[in-house]
Amino acid sequence: ARARELVVGYALTSKKAKSFLQPKLRGLARKKGIQFVAIDQKLPLSDQGPFDVILHKLTGKEWQRRLEEYRDTHPEVTVLDPPGAIEHLLNRQSMLQEVSKLDLADCHGKVGVPKQLFVNTDPLSIPAAVMRAGLSLPLVAKPLVAKSHELSLAYDSASLTKLEPPLVLQEFVNHGGVLFKVYIVGDAIRVVRRFSLPNVDEGDLSNNAGVFRFPRVSCAAATAEDADLDPHVAELPPRPLLEILARELRRRLGLRLFNIDMIREHGTRDRFYVIDMNYFPGM
Repeated sequence: ARARELVVGYALTSKKAKSFLQPKLRGLARKKGIQFVAIDQKLPLSDQGPFDVILHKLTGKEWQRRLEEYRDTHPEVTVLDPPGAIEHLLNRQSMLQEVSKLDLADCHGKVGVPKQLFVNTDPLSIPAAVMRAGLSLPLVAKPLVAKSHELSLAYDSASLTKLEPPLVLQEFVNHGGVLFKVYIVGDAIRVVRRFSLPNVDEGDLSNNAGVFRFPRVSCAAATAEDADLDPHVAELPPRPLLEILARELRRRLGLRLFNIDMIREHGTRDRFYVIDMNYFPGM
């Protein structure tokens, strides 16, 4: 007898559904006995399905409430991922807290987070707050809510007053202009190289002023997989380090479908920083 298909109900924006559910993926899923079914958000979840898995990337309190109620009454259904766990990655003030608590010093490399500062005050007070926190220029400015991939680079104190809180300021770490996107799906890990912001030296700090905005750093179009890179810059993070990092973050965050953006401090081989995280990312 033919095995029953695995039914995956999906609740995605039209843009996400279009980018994720490519014909190639649907074809492969059919061969594996997996059927993708769109969830009608106007109907109760219990009136649809039955589902084996619910895959979602929607926000809003009402959707979260409905999904949590469904999880309570249908514990046999795998929900990727629990709304409460996803919330942790939507706020950059809390996003990297679990990474900062990890002690991976003896795991084929060191992993940390850049020094950062949450800002939700009058822009004119930002330079003084930065000085009190002991942050060094240049600083990367990111929106507090992680729905935007836009970031800015502020070279001097005066330019900090032009930023628009609420935001998170992160010390810029030179990393050779290459970023590692680490995709985590359950126990599976995939790493790709992407072009990032170039190194900043003393001359750059002396000759530049103001805020420089970058709308889509490290997007898919910025692939560095086939680029002629310095081998020391291009070398991927050690696999054992990534496996331990992914396992610890899965456990601490309660997530199974996310990615982390990592950089290697320029001039080192084993000093890495996690600078951002995303739930159910695009490739």
